Amino acid sequence: MAEEERALLGPAGGGDGFGDGGVSPQPLRPLPSACDPRRLPHRLLVLALMCFLGFGSYFCYDNPAALQTQVQRDMKVNTAQFMALYAWYSWPNVVLCFFGGFLIDRVFGIRLGTIIFSIFVCAGQVVFALGALLNTFWLMDAGRFIFGIGGESLAVAQNTYAVSWFKGKELNLVFGLQLSMARIGSTVNMNIMGWIYSRVRDLLGYTGPSTLGLTLMIGGITCLFSLMCALILAYLDKRAEKLLSKEQGKTGEVIKLTDVKDFSLSLWLIFVICVCYYAAVFPFIGLGKVFFIEKFKFSPQEASAINSIVYIISAPMSPVFGLLVDKLGKNIVWVLCAVITTLASHIMLAFTFWNPWIAMCLLGVAYSLLACALWPMVAFVVPEHQLGTAYGFMQSIQNLGLAIIAIAAGMILDTRGYLFLEVFFSACVCLSLIAVVMLYFVNHLTGGDLNWSAKKREKLQKAAATEKEI
Repeated sequence: MAEEERALLGPAGGGDGFGDGGVSPQPLRPLPSACDPRRLPHRLLVLALMCFLGFGSYFCYDNPAALQTQVQRDMKVNTAQFMALYAWYSWPNVVLCFFGGFLIDRVFGIRLGTIIFSIFVCAGQVVFALGALLNTFWLMDAGRFIFGIGGESLAVAQNTYAVSWFKGKELNLVFGLQLSMARIGSTVNMNIMGWIYSRVRDLLGYTGPSTLGLTLMIGGITCLFSLMCALILAYLDKRAEKLLSKEQGKTGEVIKLTDVKDFSLSLWLIFVICVCYYAAVFPFIGLGKVFFIEKFKFSPQEASAINSIVYIISAPMSPVFGLLVDKLGKNIVWVLCAVITTLASHIMLAFTFWNPWIAMCLLGVAYSLLACALWPMVAFVVPEHQLGTAYGFMQSIQNLGLAIIAIAAGMILDTRGYLFLEVFFSACVCLSLIAVVMLYFVNHLTGGDLNWSAKKREKLQKAAATEKEI
């Protein structure tokens, strides 16, 4: 166990364990292991703070889904207006995905940037809760917009800290742990916010905007907790910089919008897969609780539990699938499996009354697998100097798609009902499936490496490196 920890989290003594190319630290006076940035206990503390940095953001992102019935009843809004709460989160990130890394690298720095984005998340949740307290729905929309400004950029900052403190193979585990903690935040929200609303209602003696507002304000405590983690992490990073002559972390992203004209057909197909797939997952989860109550006659507690199963499965399975895809390669095959499984899940939910736990567990596995196989493919089809632009563009159109689909899903549900909504989500997955099949043939015809095995890719990379040396 001790050897695994050393291999994973860096040496306990010699070497700083930070990014490459840093200045060698001067000999330090002996420090307690919990206070020494080079030692395992201190690095584990930093890792815990990194993981909790995004906990509040992910917890509060799905507050509307956990309280759909209460929001629509207390605020007297239809489903389209309710889903606009998700759209308003996505709108600022259509643009900010291009500039989050720039703001961290060139304007604020990682420490101040993380604190500022955490403050935006807190402020957005407070405004969101005040909108409910004051029975003013447009103010709730404004709160979600402010929340969105901080949410996605905070994830960029979280990854930047990870790259700054960890390196090599240990970085994959750190990213996996951060993603798992994010999913835990979403899961806890789904299963506890309804209970908090009930306790506040019992305390006040009535339901209504005040009860909803207080519940959302209590949920906002998680954002304050994450802000505290950001402040402590900034102090520890500043301290490590002084002790070890460590440079402040940077994203390394270079955004050049002119690179878009050079994007290949394979990359555009990856974008289509991303938008169409996630459009059938996140908006569905946003509306899922009431769906399970109305179609399958679940209690609110049971509906919350099954609606969160996608996140519950994703928490442990994302690191496992990441390792699997790294070892085996064949990314397109894994994406194809994930999309087909998701389509089967939506068809089961739409046209059968089978136990929905089966379909939702399949959806959770497919969602975890797709994320591990799809996002790394961008690096295979884009030169390194265009990666920042490619990922920024991918996140941008994903947020644009989610904003539009969220509003469309709400309108379909208001006018046509859940069957048409599930058919709509199935159609989105079918578009994603068509794009995957097209990607397979385009990759095959152009001699691309997206579907190579990991062994073949490693062998050819070694051969290329040898040729370069010669």
